[in-house]
Amino acid sequence: MKDFKTRTKSLLLTFTLLAFSASVFGGNVMASKKEKEIGIQLWSVREDMKKDPAATIAKLGEIGYAYVEAAGYNDGKFYGMEPEAFKALLKKNGMEMRGSHTGINLPKEGEWDQAMEWWKTCIAAHKAAGAEWIVKPSMGRESYEDLAILKEYCDYYNTIGEMCNKAGIRFGYHNHAREFDTELEGKIFYDYLLENTDPKKVMFQLDLYWIQEGGKDAVDYFKKYPGRFELYHVKDVEELGASGKIDFEPAFKMAKKAGMKNYIVEVERYNYAPIVSVEKSFEFLNNASFTK
Repeated sequence: MKDFKTRTKSLLLTFTLLAFSASVFGGNVMASKKEKEIGIQLWSVREDMKKDPAATIAKLGEIGYAYVEAAGYNDGKFYGMEPEAFKALLKKNGMEMRGSHTGINLPKEGEWDQAMEWWKTCIAAHKAAGAEWIVKPSMGRESYEDLAILKEYCDYYNTIGEMCNKAGIRFGYHNHAREFDTELEGKIFYDYLLENTDPKKVMFQLDLYWIQEGGKDAVDYFKKYPGRFELYHVKDVEELGASGKIDFEPAFKMAKKAGMKNYIVEVERYNYAPIVSVEKSFEFLNNASFTK
């Protein structure tokens, strides 16, 4: 009788522990879609964000995206919302704002102070929204035509980067193809940017599609400029994996060498409705063996 009671207590204890484990770890099973920290650049769903930002954010959260990179900053607001309201909307849907694409080009003579005021407002808004980085998504056309102007841009970016650092935000630059197929006085445009910006003040967001379109290899850049590429833009011709032309695995295998801390999906052309394309892109990366 004593043995029976002992065994019964043992079984009850086992069941209790199993139930406890299920309650603790069951959430991980339910949230398996979010086990990987995958971000989405909201330019991918730009028209949806214009029509109904709340519904679009809700859908992205349902898909499983962990964070967003905004593309709708203007006059201290994000998609017409105060920074705190935008942050709250994301939190409500299980996401956060990690970064943003925005910026103004090199100020003309006499406009420096005005530009610096713009950046102060911009940085404060991003800080309030919880952003970890601000990325300048393009350069002025004049920078591709004159090395002296490109040098001014590098100095300008160093200044902005220092301002961002003081707010606890990283500043970076996002490439397209032109930075790789443009040479000024025998120097590749993108290489000049890397070599003339301070790594402590300026990081780079490497677009894995556009570097290939520019005729260069991402891995070569990781080896030559280690630690400079804190962000990846993961992009294909359409939704990720659709073209079969982009092999993302080598870049992800070199993530430590590159300095990559976050990777963000961006879709600009589509075989489906944009929200479907970004869902398929999420599934591609979530199921990939090379992503974490």
